[in-house]
Amino acid sequence: MRCCAPTVRSLVELSLVGEHRRGHGALYDALACGRLDIDRLRTALAGVPLLRAADGRLVLAVDITCWLRPDAHTSPQRVLCHTYGRGKDQTIMIPGWPYSMVVALEAGRSSWTAPLDAVRLAPGDDAATVTAGQLRDIVGRLITAGQWQVGDLEILVVADAGYDAPRVAFLLRDLPVQILARMRSDRVLRRAVPARQPGTIGRPRRHGDEFVFGDPTTWGEPDAATVADTRLYGTAWARAWDRLHPRLTHRSAWTAAAKVLPVIEGTVIRLEVEHLPSGATPKPVWLWWSGVDATSADVDRLWQTFLRRFDIEHTFRLFKQTVLPKLTNVRPRQ
Repeated sequence: MRCCAPTVRSLVELSLVGEHRRGHGALYDALACGRLDIDRLRTALAGVPLLRAADGRLVLAVDITCWLRPDAHTSPQRVLCHTYGRGKDQTIMIPGWPYSMVVALEAGRSSWTAPLDAVRLAPGDDAATVTAGQLRDIVGRLITAGQWQVGDLEILVVADAGYDAPRVAFLLRDLPVQILARMRSDRVLRRAVPARQPGTIGRPRRHGDEFVFGDPTTWGEPDAATVADTRLYGTAWARAWDRLHPRLTHRSAWTAAAKVLPVIEGTVIRLEVEHLPSGATPKPVWLWWSGVDATSADVDRLWQTFLRRFDIEHTFRLFKQTVLPKLTNVRPRQ
């Protein structure tokens, strides 16, 4: 299909491509008797040489992209997909199929990624649960393929604000994985509990004071701070606060959890830049990392790695504008 016209209109046209060295009937035989071995494809993708970060670790990016199907009224398992309309804060919900995709990122100026897996989300699926299961399978295949071995740096997974990063980190706590994700600017986290004073009675506290993203008076002094000069954003300021966690309740995804909910500590990083390439007014970016005790070098490495997450957006554009248009008239169920 990569060698034919931009759009595939019929199987007969494919048989006329010079690279097709069989009769046109072979295409129909392949559709009638062939099959797609998805598991074999996933195993093969995990076995190819993967791109790595500058420190040699594997960096995976995960995100959800939607294949919009507004006119396919008889297509099964469509859900309302969030899309951006014209103007600021103009959200449009369009029926379609959301796919959770995982790719491997690389360092340097290249925006190419190595796709590893794609799973379609059915109506009612929880994105964090599906993504955690997807990442668990991928990490298992990478370990089997020898891409990660005992003693290697932990795999870093970067995600956007649509994911519940602490919950994903909790679900993958038994794997050699670290989670780095953006958080909304209206979040409220809790500090670690201070040392219990002698003679204090009553039940021990489980949560410390509030850390309100929108209230600088609750931040206190950062545990690490860096300043760096960048080519596209000018001066970048990063501050990090250690051992912050969300206060969980027995609602939503934690309804069926144990009576005592976990305390999921991590590092919060606030990134500010001098200007944006587009000329727009820059806004602070809040990141949550599942690790603790971050050094200044860790802070710089983490926010710079997060910026590479946007490479997956170029992969989505490649699929939707170049690859998928060739499959316009081919609609498999999965």
